Amino acid sequence: MPTAAHFIYIPGMLLLGIVIGWILGSRAAADAYAAELRKREARANSESRISNSESRN
Repeated sequence: MPTAAHFIYIPGMLLLGIVIGWILGSRAAADAYAAELRKREARANSESRISNSESRN
């Protein structure tokens, strides 16, 4: 039979795991969002350079 400490320790470790996962997941999501924004901005800049060079010719 588990001791009374298990009824505190096990839920505490589960909660700690959820909190750590939440923090790491939110960081990863923010990094992915920033990368997508950089990619879109780079694509928009390259398309505007292409259209500007075509209009000059």
